[in-house]
Parts: sequence; structure tokens; C-alpha cells
Amino acid sequence: MALPDTISVEDFFRPPTRAAALISPDGTKIAFLAPWKERLNVWVQGLEPDAEDARCVTADANRSVLHFQWTDDPRWLIYLQDTKGDENWHVHRVDLDDPEAPAVDLTPFPGVMAAPLREVKNGTTAVMMNDRDATLLDVHDLDVATGDLTLRAINPGHVNGWLSSDGGDLFATSLTPDGNLELSGWDDATGTLRPIITFDGSDYPVGIHPMVVTPDGTGVWMGSNRDTDRTRIVHVDLTTGEETEVDAHPELDVDPRGVVSPVIPAPLIQDRRTGELLGVRYYGERQVIRALDPAFGEVLANLEKLSDGDLGRLSSDEAGQRWVVGFNDDREPGVTYLYDHRTGDSRLLYRPLPHLDPEKLAPMRPVTIPSRDGWDLHSYLTLPVGVEPRNLPLVLVVHGGPWYRDGWGFDAGAQLLANRGHAVLQVNFRGSVGYGKAFLKAAIGEFAGKMHDDLIDGVNWAVEQGYADPDRVAIFGGSYGGYAALVGVTFTPDVFAAAVDYVGISDLANFMRTLPPIARPHLANNWHRYVGDPDDPQQLADMMARSPITKVDQIRTPLLVIQGANDVRVVQAESDNLVTALRARGVEVDYLVQADEGHGAINSENVFQMWHAITGFLARHLGSRS
Repeated sequence: MALPDTISVEDFFRPPTRAAALISPDGTKIAFLAPWKERLNVWVQGLEPDAEDARCVTADANRSVLHFQWTDDPRWLIYLQDTKGDENWHVHRVDLDDPEAPAVDLTPFPGVMAAPLREVKNGTTAVMMNDRDATLLDVHDLDVATGDLTLRAINPGHVNGWLSSDGGDLFATSLTPDGNLELSGWDDATGTLRPIITFDGSDYPVGIHPMVVTPDGTGVWMGSNRDTDRTRIVHVDLTTGEETEVDAHPELDVDPRGVVSPVIPAPLIQDRRTGELLGVRYYGERQVIRALDPAFGEVLANLEKLSDGDLGRLSSDEAGQRWVVGFNDDREPGVTYLYDHRTGDSRLLYRPLPHLDPEKLAPMRPVTIPSRDGWDLHSYLTLPVGVEPRNLPLVLVVHGGPWYRDGWGFDAGAQLLANRGHAVLQVNFRGSVGYGKAFLKAAIGEFAGKMHDDLIDGVNWAVEQGYADPDRVAIFGGSYGGYAALVGVTFTPDVFAAAVDYVGISDLANFMRTLPPIARPHLANNWHRYVGDPDDPQQLADMMARSPITKVDQIRTPLLVIQGANDVRVVQAESDNLVTALRARGVEVDYLVQADEGHGAINSENVFQMWHAITGFLARHLGSRS
């Protein structure tokens, strides 16, 4: 037995040939992402089998475009872009009738963040922007064709999110003085908010998700776990505040991942034309979709026959007959089909990574690991192909958030590590979303405590099962996962032979104080509740005791630190201060700063550089191949 041939970093992480396709409202074209000058840009092509008219309609040679949408006018398409990872997103417009016309920035305000609240209807959308006050999001009406922006609602100071109905009515979620979340309606005449209903803020560390105004504007569909452990979909009457259950899975939560990752499909599947609710995505070991509309149930049954993967990005024409659907599979991502419900015919549109042979990649297996205090830790294990899964070098990969969760599907990083001979373990530790609110709240006060114990329990399980060599275990993560890697080498230095910290937190207090201004007013139910308030001396002392920066004298594990210079969430000082302190002590630490990236590398050359550094570092310290 032997490992398969080495697959290059570039082959795992090169831009897809095509990705993220969406069908046009009239069902005649698709828009999709494809490379242009080494960056992903938006392309448009006809949907006929012999169509050869694909053309690039955006032209960003600086940074890949990731977010775009059709409008209800076939002339216009809009997309979002920031500057070198600074997360100040601007709304741009493309004129599909004039291929030579450059894209137009519809929110051309330096240092300002803008985000549409809904799809474009009748040529307009509502846009949140913090142009007046960096800490507050106001609402403007945007006319896509003219670019006119009209101030609609001034944030009174406590609103953390806005909703807009197709008819233009505005609603807001805000933080009450006692930390609860209040849903209110906006009164244009008086410029005030009318309270509708209040929810326990501690149930929603990252806000209420999903939350969508119903097509008639009289209610919202939202995720709620009031009086239950699991998140279900309810309808809230916007006049009375009455809450009525719409759908619930007996065992699973509504898929929560989209609240953190905008590339994850929304859990509510709605009719393209009417906005009515067609289905709901739930998530356990894998995705489960419940159809709420009989006609969509027929469509769904036929779509699910196209692939063994989980149904991913999904779009239809306004007639609900032509569907473009991508699938997420553990060994092949994003395979995309066109399905015509009128005829029952389907055809493959593209494979994003056709150069990768799924047979040479490693299956991702769901596993359940018992924690030392009785929780089930739902995790994923990826074992290298071609070798006996015994006494392997192990990489414990820790997700970010921490209010996120790992899921089943193609993970290029896990595949690369497995191809190099590592076992890869991804543990959904307490505090991960999607496993009920009791499991979520079990993380309160447990940074560098029981949250870390869960990770160590995962390592011990892998050793006990015989998969992992206890002398060759590495820990690797980004954001919160980077913090976990630093906790690993400060609180449990004997467990790990190597560690990789990617945009990770070293000082919890400094992290909170340097968050973007737009985020700082809304920490009550997440960072302050789970970790502490740095303005409280007693809590600050506890936070510093849980911060790796105060325990650098414990670090003797080889460490690689990677940082984006433009990161606005975990600023470069988090890494600089740690590396400076370690080098002053003569501790081995490799440090890579990427000058044109933020909280996660996007541009291909930076992704390649990062993963070459990681594989080379692990090869040196775990004895694996690079």
C-alpha cells in the first residue's frame, strides 16, 4: 500500500473553471464565476446546449469577485467587492447591454460598508450603509439604473440589522439594554421604530437566522428556539407579534452556517417569482431538505437523483421550471446541472475542478466522539487514501467563529493534508452552532477551558482508535481556530508537535477593542457573554488568563503564524505581538504576513503561498511529505 501521487497545492487551490452559477429570471442565460486574469470574475452565457457566447462582464484584476446577483431588469447585474480584504463592501452595477461599459460603483464612499437588504425589485433595492457614522448602519433606497441613493432610515443607535419587504417596508432588529433582541417596524412618517416582539438574546450569539419578510409584508419567517432546544422555522405576525410554527425537524436544527459564511446557501428556499416558501434546509451529519410545497417536492426529488452529494446553490427561472443546481460532494465540489421540469431532462453544465480525479481523493467520514463530561462531539475524519490508517500523523483542524460548524463536503485543505499522508480531524466542539442551544451555551465561560478539552478529547479518541501517532499531532485553525491553536501550545504544549495559527487571536481583550467600529456595539450576546467585557476589571483579568499572549513562556512547540495585513477582525498586532515575544525568548516561530489580504486569503498567489508554507512546515515537524 502507498499514498497516491502527490497532487500539487496549485491543483487543489487553483480557481475553478466555473462556479456559483445562477439562472436568469427569464431562464435563457446563466451568470457564473470564472477566471479572468487569474481572478474570479462574473461571466454570462446562453443556456442552449450549443451556446458559445460566454463573455466576462466584470473586469477586476485585483481581487476575485465572490458575490453577485441578477436584477429583475435583464440589462443589469450587480456584485459586491471590497478593497484588499478590508470588508468594506461596495455595490457595483454591470450593464449587460453595453459590453464595453465599465462597472459602476453605486456606493462610491471610501471606507464605507454597503449591503443590499433584498433582491432588486422594480429596479430598486434597499441598501444598508455606515456612511454617516462608522458604527451605525442606515438604510438608503438605491435605484440601480440611475445610481440614485435616497436616505430612508437613520439608525437611532441600537439597530444591528435591517429587513426590507418586496413592497419596501422596513423592519429592524436591535439590542435592548438587557441584551435581548427586539424586532421592530420602521415608521417612515415619524422616523421611529414600533416594537413587535422580543427574543432572548442569549439564544442568538450571532443574531437571528434566518429572518425573511413574507411576500405579503405582514410577517417574517425566522429561526426560533423559543421553548425548545432545536431551531425551527416560525412565522411572526408583524402586527401582533404572534409566533406560529411553520416547520421543524424532529432531530435537526435549521442549517445555521449561512449566518457566518455567505457562500453557504440560505436555509429558506423561496419561489423566484412569488417569494413563497418552498423548502427548508436542515443539517446533521449531512444536509436534509424538507419540501413545504408539493410542486417543489416533485422538483426536489428529481434534483436529488442527479448526484449523491448535498444540494448546494439552487436557482430557477421565474416560471419555476428551469433549475440550475450545484452539488457539494466530499470528493468533488460544485458539479452543476441544468434541469427542466417541463420535460424532466437534465444535463451537466460543468465540473469546477475537472483536473482532480475523485478516486484519488479521500472520503470525509462523520464520526461521533464522546467528551469527557458527556456531550456528543459530532466530528469529521478524513483519512489518506492508499495507506493503512494506523499511527498516522494527525492534523486537528479547528473551525472559526467559534459560532460556526464544520460540515460534510469538499474541503480542499483537508484533501491536501490527506494527500500528504495526514489523518485530518475536524471536531465540532461545544459552542458550535447547529446542535441545539444547550450545546451552544455550554461554551459560555469556556474559552481555553472545556471548549479546548473537547479538542483534546478528539485527539485522544483518534489515538485510542489507532488512527493517530500521539507523537505526531498538529493543531491548525483560522480566526477562532487560530486562537485554539495558540491555546493548544500554551495550555497543553505536550500534546502537539506543531501548530499553525492563521489570523488567530492572541489577546482576547485587544481583539475586542480593535474590532471594526460597526461590530463593537453588538458584542453583548457573543464575545462579552461567552468571554467577558474588557472594560470590567474583574472580567479583564479572567480574559487575560485565557489569552495565549500572557503564556508565551509555555510555548515550546514549533509554530507557524500567518496573518493578513488588512485584517479588520483580527488585526495584525495580534500576530505581531505574539511573534515579537516569542522571538525575544528565542522560540522557533515562522511568520508569514500577506500584504494584500484580510481575514482569509482570496487571491490565488497568496493561497498558494500559504499552503506551501503549511505543508512544508508540517513535513518538517511531523515527518509527512510536503
